[in-house]
Amino acid sequence: MKTPITLTCLVLLVTTLLAGCKKKDDPVAPTPPAVNEEEVITTLVITFTDQENSSEVFELRYADVDGVGGDPPVATGDALPNNRAFHVALQVLNESASPAIDLTGEISAEGAEHQFFFQGVGAYPVISYADTDSNGRPIGLTNIGFTTASGTGTLTVILRHMPDKNGTDVATGDITNAGGETDLVATIPITVQ
Repeated sequence: MKTPITLTCLVLLVTTLLAGCKKKDDPVAPTPPAVNEEEVITTLVITFTDQENSSEVFELRYADVDGVGGDPPVATGDALPNNRAFHVALQVLNESASPAIDLTGEISAEGAEHQFFFQGVGAYPVISYADTDSNGRPIGLTNIGFTTASGTGTLTVILRHMPDKNGTDVATGDITNAGGETDLVATIPITVQ
């Protein structure tokens, strides 16, 4: 009677060992690539600091805290003086979180994957890039801005993720050949006086 039990145990042991052994030729399951989930962007703050008088600071703000399809975005800001040159800094926030999350540093750190584009209608500050990514291509977090004649208009700021920064005229701020995915479109009314 001991023989069938011993034989059964031996068969189970061998079967378990064989099932648990892995041949060297067995393919290893590939590790899935890391997913870079896009951050939620609700708010853009644009600060204009007068180049000749750094105590003169003006701010434009665009916020869409509840996202697309909710309440309309709110755009507010100071009137900008005409015929002036400014240092222009962008700050990007997620204000749907509590406390708000500042995403500006992350965008700067991933500069090769991001670029801001500036488009205007009517009286608006003309903005030129003053920063670059690790490849010497523009990001748009730090800029130079100029106002000319008085009037009203709009400034639209577009943030693209994974743009083709080598595309024709993309480095000069032309979004036509940029491609990529749009992370933010913020249109802000402007008054220049």
